[in-house]
Amino acid sequence: MASDVVVVGSGPNGLAAAVMLARAGLRVEICEGAEQLGGGLRSKALFDSEVGHDICSAVHPMAAASRFFREFDLPARGVEMCQPEIAYGHPLDGGRAGLAYRSLDRTCEALGADGPRYRKLMRPLVMHSQGLVDALFSDQRSVPADPWALLSLPARILTQGTPIARHLFHTEEAAAMLAGVAGHAVGRLPSLPAAGIILLLGHLAHSTGWPLPRGGSQRIANALADDFLAHHGILHTGRPVTDLRELAAFRAVVLDIGPRNLLDIAGPLLPDRYRRGLEKYRYGPAAAKVDFLVSEPIPWANPELRKAGTVHVCGDQAAVYASENATTKGKRAEAPYVLLSEPMVADPTRGLPGKRPVWAYCHVPNGDPVDPTELIRRQIERFAPGFTDTVLASRSTNALQQNEYNPNYVGGDIAAGAIDLRQLAGRPVLKWNPYRTPLGGVYLCSAATPPGPGVHGMSGYFAAKSVLRNEFGIRELPSLAPDEERVE
Repeated sequence: MASDVVVVGSGPNGLAAAVMLARAGLRVEICEGAEQLGGGLRSKALFDSEVGHDICSAVHPMAAASRFFREFDLPARGVEMCQPEIAYGHPLDGGRAGLAYRSLDRTCEALGADGPRYRKLMRPLVMHSQGLVDALFSDQRSVPADPWALLSLPARILTQGTPIARHLFHTEEAAAMLAGVAGHAVGRLPSLPAAGIILLLGHLAHSTGWPLPRGGSQRIANALADDFLAHHGILHTGRPVTDLRELAAFRAVVLDIGPRNLLDIAGPLLPDRYRRGLEKYRYGPAAAKVDFLVSEPIPWANPELRKAGTVHVCGDQAAVYASENATTKGKRAEAPYVLLSEPMVADPTRGLPGKRPVWAYCHVPNGDPVDPTELIRRQIERFAPGFTDTVLASRSTNALQQNEYNPNYVGGDIAAGAIDLRQLAGRPVLKWNPYRTPLGGVYLCSAATPPGPGVHGMSGYFAAKSVLRNEFGIRELPSLAPDEERVE
């Protein structure tokens, strides 16, 4: 019997869409070009068969918070989300550090003179966290279920996203902490989109947290794939799609690919106006990554950082801004912003005695071919003297290699497109239903559609919702909760 829908790509959004469509009773297939499913959720052993490294994403605040994963219920499916005591830390020279504890009270206490100001910024967001998350992880076209949750955002975005941000705090620790979170925007700082990311990720540190999946990010992909297969889905790996016409037999096609990839496989088929819109889609700076195998915990000058699941390594607020702004202009920063995770801080199963994985990447210009190992090693050594002596092995992935690994990462842009006001509103092009292409039955569900990058599954969720309604007349969405008979 022929399938109803094919999903191209098995990243988190492709898997989310496939799960919803299969649970709605449709016959669904997935075509994944790589031999391993998961996209940005892949994990593998690089240096030792018993030490797991996350190849792309490692820490998952969005998966812990988003509506899709709340309903899917990863813990009930055996995926333990390990919470470090400190969600993220930010080292400064002289052994100082800004520390975002899970407890907002403890964080404010550690910030001293800036504690009351930090509390005033974060407490209303934490109190309305679910409503705020659902509004920000929306299709950006619908009225939020809890509009009151957004009332506290405009003033905070203006202060955090404009030059005012340089003068909000008395201490370097508080200012650097938020600048480090802003670096997740992979673009100019300060900016209004980066301010939104500060408020989103910043408050999640004190609500649902910044967890790491026990055993690695692949566990999330596997849980999604298991549910898909349990609902009669068919999964093909090692099967790239090079021409959209290969999929003509399916009633609907859902593409977990970016605009440039859509042009590659369907360019001649697209209407001129839509094709020109995709051609104007812009990509941002890249990520260049190093996976380290080390012999002992990172010897941070500030010992509290050894409790942090994520560490933003760059220096004070001015240093973060300078690094990110240089990269946005196409220049390689001498002291780049480095995002680092040592998974065994929260998940001791990830390594062995004397063999620990360290995950780190820095931001570089799009398409930069340079090996990032020395840039990243030097930044870590600056705040963790002796780190170099603990390194047993390393593997680097430059920006061009990121693109080879995942075609959605054009030039190494792991955000799948520049994050700015214009492109947030029209991602990938400005239209009421951004998931539906002009080609009959063909939809997009990648991070190039709202709500944008991150492991949240919501782009897949909204694309699947549109497919169900427009192609199959199904308006009642299926439950995502685990089937009781399948839960151990």
